[in-house]
Amino acid sequence: MNNIFSDRISDVPKSFIREILKTTINEEVISFAGGLPNRDLFPIQEIKDASAKVLDNYGADVLQYSTSEGYTPLREWISNRYKARLGLDIDTENILITSGSQQGLDLAGKTFISERSLKNS
Repeated sequence: MNNIFSDRISDVPKSFIREILKTTINEEVISFAGGLPNRDLFPIQEIKDASAKVLDNYGADVLQYSTSEGYTPLREWISNRYKARLGLDIDTENILITSGSQQGLDLAGKTFISERSLKNS
C-alpha cells in the first residue's frame, strides 16, 4: 500500500495543451499558439487602473460568484451603453457575460447547432 492514489489516475494521459504551455514559462519563447499573446503587449497600467476603479466602486461584490448570466450591474451598464451609443433597446435579460471564449463557443454551439442539422450536413 505504497501508492496513495487510485488505480484509474495512473492511466490518465498527459495533457498535450499542458505540455505546450510549459514552454511559455521561458521568456525567450515567442509562441504563435492561439491564446498566447505577446506578454509585452498587455496593458498592465490600464488593467491596474480599471481593477482599482471597479474594486473602489463595488468592493467585494465583484469578487463574489454571481448568477450564471453574469454580474447584473455590468449587464445593466452594457444595456445602457447599447442604447446611448447605438440607439438599441437591449434588455439586460438578453445580455450574458461569459467567463471566457470556450464558454462563449460552447453556448453558441448549443444555441445554433442541433443534432438534426449535423445529420443533414
